[in-house]
Amino acid sequence: MQNEKFSIIKNATAWIADNEHLMFQMLINFVVAILLLFIGSAIARLAAGGLRKLMNARGVDRTVTQFCCTLLRYALLTFTVIAALGRMGVETSSIIAVVGAAGLAIGLALQGSLSNFAAGVLLVSLRPFKAGEYTQIGGVSGTVEEVHIFSTTLRTVDNKSVVMPNGKIIAGDIVNFSRHPTRRLEIMVGVAYNTDIEHVKEVIMAVVSPDKRLLPNTELMVRLHDMGPSSLNYVVRAWVSNEDYWDMYFDVMEGIKTALDKHNIGIPYPQMDVHLHRNELSAKKSVSLPKSAA
Repeated sequence: MQNEKFSIIKNATAWIADNEHLMFQMLINFVVAILLLFIGSAIARLAAGGLRKLMNARGVDRTVTQFCCTLLRYALLTFTVIAALGRMGVETSSIIAVVGAAGLAIGLALQGSLSNFAAGVLLVSLRPFKAGEYTQIGGVSGTVEEVHIFSTTLRTVDNKSVVMPNGKIIAGDIVNFSRHPTRRLEIMVGVAYNTDIEHVKEVIMAVVSPDKRLLPNTELMVRLHDMGPSSLNYVVRAWVSNEDYWDMYFDVMEGIKTALDKHNIGIPYPQMDVHLHRNELSAKKSVSLPKSAA
């Protein structure tokens, strides 16, 4: 029994002596791998912190900032772990292949969500609109309530909440009515054909020009716009502040209607003239009726 134990110890000592260089190299690789893990984790933490400060300085949404910083940190940590395993002698090509395949599968499964996320990042970064602004997006008009990372919520004028995917928003037209402090008011007025052009312009101008909500040093225009099927259509263009737009619009419409009625200027209904022509040949024909039996 003692001889057997002695033989095992002797063989182990001999193996250590024969593989001393290999064990020393493995120890070095292990120490280097541990150092790589510590250094990589520190770099990942610093890089994520630097990215967070940069995005906060740019005013990027907090949700986007948190997501991007976390994604960067874990990407660097994954690279660090793979590098440490490679230093230890582990075959990393298969690990990289598995990670790539998993990333591809996740990307395909979350294609729609990732598209909305990327669109949300663009919306938060480019800021074509922000909360509180009145916009028209995808045919829906309303006030922007919240811009989330995957969707945007609008509140319509009749107090309905509309949630729209960010991918659909970024792919369509965005009309922002609140971005600029001023807007041009445009109103179409149709009157009868037998009215005098200059008289109509004077009546409309007398309604619009005294309004104090008109912006100073801006053009007020009343001109004949086109000749419609049943009316002469005039256009009224004036510049007002954004908050006065709708009040000014309704007041001007009501004032113009009252002034036109006062000056007996008609606002015609859509009408159509129908001309009937009698066929002369058919008029000459006589209709012969059968004689009654005697």
